[in-house]
Amino acid sequence: MAEQRTPHDLPDVSGLTVAVLGGTGDQGRGLARRFALAGHSVVIGSRSAERAAAAAAELGADLGVAGADNAEAARRGDIVIVAVPWDGHRALLESLRAELAGKIVVDCVNPLGFDAKGPYALPVEEGSAAQQAEAVLPDSRVVAAFHHVSAVVLLDPEVDEVDLDVLVLGDDREATDIVRALAARIGGVRGVYGGRLRNAHQVEAFTANLIAVNRRYKAHAGLRITDV
Repeated sequence: MAEQRTPHDLPDVSGLTVAVLGGTGDQGRGLARRFALAGHSVVIGSRSAERAAAAAAELGADLGVAGADNAEAARRGDIVIVAVPWDGHRALLESLRAELAGKIVVDCVNPLGFDAKGPYALPVEEGSAAQQAEAVLPDSRVVAAFHHVSAVVLLDPEVDEVDLDVLVLGDDREATDIVRALAARIGGVRGVYGGRLRNAHQVEAFTANLIAVNRRYKAHAGLRITDV
């Protein structure tokens, strides 16, 4: 890979296969759709290969998205996005440690709770979902990203350009640059380096604030970073 001249130089990721674990949920399907539209080979993963195939078919045969069980999706992906519910996060990653070894694993899970007062961040022993993934997957290159992307917007066929910056966090410079480039494959999106993985808890927790904003204003708000 050529040496970067500025922080804005990005590697070519156009030929990478993207696997989305938990891809039958709205966020997973939305990301799968956008990466397929950008020309990537995409594999949706689920505990059930049949459910994964059905979710892939729902996105449209013309996109060519495939479905598989989570283990097969993890094997096939060059980059693997984790978009599973928080309560199944650790168990899934523990079961796929071998399949995910050596791969860039992008964690976009937000550990949130909900009560009568609305959404709130849950405590995580390791500090964040991304740090839990790092602890469970010592042989993988874990990056945190895509926490604040509206599934409604991703799935909306009327939205061509997604007005959003994606914060990308991690300790592996090459891996974060690759994920930043992947984010930029979605029309209108920039991938912006957001710091080390130890700061992922702040990004995950901020999702609760965004949900509160969107509920109050009946919107699908995201983030834009100024002056970069």
